[in-house]
Amino acid sequence: MNLFFALDLFPSFLLIFVRLTSFFVTVPIFSSRNVPQSAKIGLAFFLSLITFMSIGIEPVVFDETYFLLILKEVFVGLVLGFIGTLILYAIQTAGGFVDMQMGLAIASVIDPQTGVHTPIMGQFKYILALLFLLSINAHHLLIKGIIESYKMVPLDQLGLNLTEGEITQVIAQAFYHMFLSAFMIAAPLVVSLFLVDVALGIVARTVPQLNIFVVGIPIKLLAGFLMLLIVLPGYFFTLKNLFKSLIQSMEALLKAMGWG
Repeated sequence: MNLFFALDLFPSFLLIFVRLTSFFVTVPIFSSRNVPQSAKIGLAFFLSLITFMSIGIEPVVFDETYFLLILKEVFVGLVLGFIGTLILYAIQTAGGFVDMQMGLAIASVIDPQTGVHTPIMGQFKYILALLFLLSINAHHLLIKGIIESYKMVPLDQLGLNLTEGEITQVIAQAFYHMFLSAFMIAAPLVVSLFLVDVALGIVARTVPQLNIFVVGIPIKLLAGFLMLLIVLPGYFFTLKNLFKSLIQSMEALLKAMGWG
């Protein structure tokens, strides 16, 4: 009798596993290439067991609509994880702005998460952001958010609320917060380096004998690193606010997906 009961619950467990696996594909920290695929699958499997036994999910019937439920779970997991990655995109965008002003735009390093070339300052701030997120247990909040999503978007809910455009509006607002946060992170350094450019331009006009191109590059690098040390506490404050907006965006996205 227990075997038949377990077989009846297997379709529900599989749907939970699909959503969690899709979530770990795109969410920050867990989606990094440095994390082995076996570790991601194993973590998703054990979290699926914990979620399945703790939330008390109703059995799902294995019928002709089950494949559509799997597609829905993949979409929910990928979109929720993508909302989480926007915080890292904001940091890398801000690093690109700073590198362009400091003269480091031509230099780049490999991002371990995406495997593509990223600006040096963007990678530096990206590593600081990961350490900050781990220090405040942000990965625990992300896992808690995806587990709570089963209450707002049930497994047996075949469709998503796509008619009123709320999901698109939430994603657009998340992009807006991403670019706004990138501007706030990069603004102090960009403005200070712009003032350094103005000062170097005045020096070049008043002292034409001075080779400003030879002197200007190290001066801009030195000024950029000094300003980076000065504004570093404000960077972590901006990160904290950015993560709060991330959690709010995930909650708003889950409410927009549900019908209730």
